[in-house]
Amino acid sequence: MEFLSRWFQRKERIQGPVVDLVEEQIIEPDADNQYVPSYMYGIYLHHSFLRVGNCDLRAGENDELYYAGNIGYRINPHHRGHHYAYEACRLLLGIAKDLGMHRLIITCSPDNDASRKTIEKLGGVLIETTDVPPRHWLYQRGETVKNIYYILQ
Repeated sequence: MEFLSRWFQRKERIQGPVVDLVEEQIIEPDADNQYVPSYMYGIYLHHSFLRVGNCDLRAGENDELYYAGNIGYRINPHHRGHHYAYEACRLLLGIAKDLGMHRLIITCSPDNDASRKTIEKLGGVLIETTDVPPRHWLYQRGETVKNIYYILQ
């Protein structure tokens, strides 16, 4: 436990009322990510070491992000149903605003009701439901259709 405590003391912890984000990795912009930096965070219950998922913020706009979105999140299966994704995204929106991002894209598969509800609760406005191009990495992993939402802040 002491090791975890020391590790957390070295990491930036962005605190929210329900969950905190702990920075785990920054991916610098390069050709592999279409020159878009990504900020990767672990999602932890507020003031604890209990990791309930992870999320990321991709800062920029390009064709790839139109389908993948600026924000991604995954909640561990046994922690779902507690609105942790919503709380983590609220924190990510604050980070995005600090980075000067005032219009974000967030996407989900049409059959993912939990993500749809999270996005709508965040204020996302559905722009379209569209096919993912076969060249896109999402298509390669089986995600062939996406709901595309904008969030203005």
